[in-house]
Amino acid sequence: MKLNELRDNPGATKKRMRVARGPGSGKGKMGGRGIKGQKSRSGVSINGYEGGQMPLYQRLPKRGFNKPNRKSYAVVNLGLIQKFIDAGKLEAGSINEDTLISSGVVRRKLDGIRVLAKGEFTAKATIAVTGASKAAVDAVAKAGGALTVANTAAAE
Repeated sequence: MKLNELRDNPGATKKRMRVARGPGSGKGKMGGRGIKGQKSRSGVSINGYEGGQMPLYQRLPKRGFNKPNRKSYAVVNLGLIQKFIDAGKLEAGSINEDTLISSGVVRRKLDGIRVLAKGEFTAKATIAVTGASKAAVDAVAKAGGALTVANTAAAE
């Protein structure tokens, strides 16, 4: 085989339909757009247009609000921390946000790490994080450890 003998497989490529190029082209005169109307014109066909009537999305009332400076916490459950301690990937002594990231429990810190009480927790550990639920604080205390929260506003 030579370079000049290279060809695409039969049927692999298809020629582009050239619209509005005369009656012999198969898509001549109006180029498959039909007769008159908004959709036959170029650059129109408006999305959500309801023929002069007020569109539905404008008739419905606006609701809700998105806080622009909302804090986003990386969430971790106590059960997951316990699983990592049992696997030997995390030391039960003192756990902080940096050790949680380096062990792979949490991927990234975001605005801080918040601990929730889902799952069983039996390790005697001192955990220092940005936020925690009351149930999580109680669960760690019950296991014989301590969970300290950096700022009290995050503990709800």
